[in-house]
Amino acid sequence: MSAMNTGNFSPYRADGKLHGFVCVVTGAQQPVGLAICRELAACIYTCDKGSTEGYETLINEIATDSLNTKIIPYPFNVAKEEETLMLIDDVLNSWGRLDIWVCSSGLLGPPSIESTTPADLQKCFETNSMAPFFALKYAPPAMSKTTPKKAYPNAAPKDQKYGSIIVVSSVASGYGGCWGPCYTMSSHAALGVVRAGVAVLKGSGVRINCISPGQIDVGVDLQGFDMHGMTSQFPPASLQSKEKHGIGLERSGLPIEVARVAGFLASGFSSYVNGANIVVDGGSTVMNPLAVPI
Repeated sequence: MSAMNTGNFSPYRADGKLHGFVCVVTGAQQPVGLAICRELAACIYTCDKGSTEGYETLINEIATDSLNTKIIPYPFNVAKEEETLMLIDDVLNSWGRLDIWVCSSGLLGPPSIESTTPADLQKCFETNSMAPFFALKYAPPAMSKTTPKKAYPNAAPKDQKYGSIIVVSSVASGYGGCWGPCYTMSSHAALGVVRAGVAVLKGSGVRINCISPGQIDVGVDLQGFDMHGMTSQFPPASLQSKEKHGIGLERSGLPIEVARVAGFLASGFSSYVNGANIVVDGGSTVMNPLAVPI
């Protein structure tokens, strides 16, 4: 059956949400990851390091706005292969399917070569590019499983193999000088995973794409910010360029504006989009690619 000929292929319902589909979102306690969870509004495994605490607000908000959404907090280290396999097993044992995998667990790393250690570089590669590699390697077989019967309330039948892997990276995936060397090197590698994945996934029905945000206001100030860059995905607004004339829209982006692109790539509306790098930067790389304001 052609992917374009089945009504079950497009997970978007009348309200624009992914009801009935099973998603994994990593980095779910970061501002962009949280926004993606709100946008998808499906059965979502919200994955991040540490405890499952901190999701109460998200769960309460979504319970009010999207009654058919289920949030499942899941402690998860994206750099651990065995934890990736355990997560996929848990998803399949619970729901019998996996549809969407969003890698949104990025690390900035140190801002200079002088402050960068080999351990810093390794950690950034593990978070920014090894995590997408594990998704590419292990998620597609799970996404290939069909579930023609409604196995749980509001489930959408899955009568063919398909899925979508979405890697949230940065404009540093295509340019240098956006932050420090760790960020640029590991972001380039993340985009490399996406481009390599197109051939790897050929015939599987699974697509893989990258989102490269530019200057995103994640609502963080300098108070409590780790200047070594080992706990944050994006720099706080106060450290980003205050000059907006180099951005076509003359403002920073918002997490929800990244999340809406993720929603598009998760849906059947993007059924012929594969291997793409969608830049969400207000036009800054087009106007001034040698001095990207991030």
